[in-house]
Amino acid sequence: MQKSEGFRSGTRYKLKKHPRAKGLYPITRALKQFENGQTVHVILDPSVQKGMPHPKFHGKTGKIIGQRGSSFIVEVKDGNATKEIIARPQHLRECKN
Repeated sequence: MQKSEGFRSGTRYKLKKHPRAKGLYPITRALKQFENGQTVHVILDPSVQKGMPHPKFHGKTGKIIGQRGSSFIVEVKDGNATKEIIARPQHLRECKN
C-alpha cells in the first residue's frame, strides 16, 4: 500500500495539543486584528483546519502585508526565498518586540 502524502502528513507531534489545552480556542483569538507591517509568529492551532498554512511554516516569524477577507497575508522567509502565506488569525500570534 502506498504511503499517504497529504497536507498534514509527518506532523504527528507538531500538530498535537497538550492534554490541558485540548478543546476549542478562545473566541478573542479569532477576532484579533493585525496592522500592516506588524510582526507576527505563525503558530498553528490544530483545532482549526480552515485557514491553516502549511505545517512547514509553524514557528516562523513574518510580517503582515495585507488582508484577504478575514485572513491575513504574511510574508515569511523560507530559506533564501520570501513567501506569502494566507492564514487566519487563530494561527497567528503577536510578536512581543
